[in-house]
This record gives sequence, C-alpha cells and structure tokens, in this order.
Amino acid sequence: MANVTIPARITMPPEARHGEIVEIRVLARHPMERAIDAAGLRPVPRKIIHTLRVTQEGTEIFRMDLSTGIAANPYVAFTTRATATGELVFQWVEDGGVTYERRQVLTVT
Repeated sequence: MANVTIPARITMPPEARHGEIVEIRVLARHPMERAIDAAGLRPVPRKIIHTLRVTQEGTEIFRMDLSTGIAANPYVAFTTRATATGELVFQWVEDGGVTYERRQVLTVT
C-alpha cells in the first residue's frame, strides 16, 4: 500500500558535527483500533502500528517492533551518530499494510 503522511512531532537538531551523538524524539498521532468497538462490542478491523523504521539515505539507523500494548500515539526516543548530511525517513507500519511516513533532513558539518 502507498505511503501516507502521519501527524508526527519529530524533534531533532537541524545540524550536528560529524561524529556527534544526536538524540531524536518522535511522537506519532495514530488513529488506533484494537479490533473491538467497546460500545457495541462488535469487531472492527484492527489498526495498530507494529513497526517504526528510520533510514538515512537508504541505510537503516533505527528499528523498533511494537506490540499490541503500545499507546495509540507512541513516543520513542533514540540516538544516532551524525556521519553524513542526508534525509531521515521515518516509517510507521500498521496492521493491514498501511505505511505512514515523514521525512526530515539532518545536516552534518
């Protein structure tokens, strides 16, 4: 399925020195469905994010597999080493095959 933009807050420095450790914080807003409509107890299609993947110029720099106990709007913080200027691609994959995506550039000096 095609990539869809997700409302997410990505906090990271716009630039870093070569070799510097950079902290990246991500908060995604996701319309999670747990497969049961509590009010009527009828089944609905499950929509839960199960993977967060971050790549820079095609190289995976972070990956996290999430379980059904994750919050609807998951917050994740991780670090990476600044090695080259490039676009970071943040991808959240949900049950059913939808991939949500955001992009942000890190400039390395």
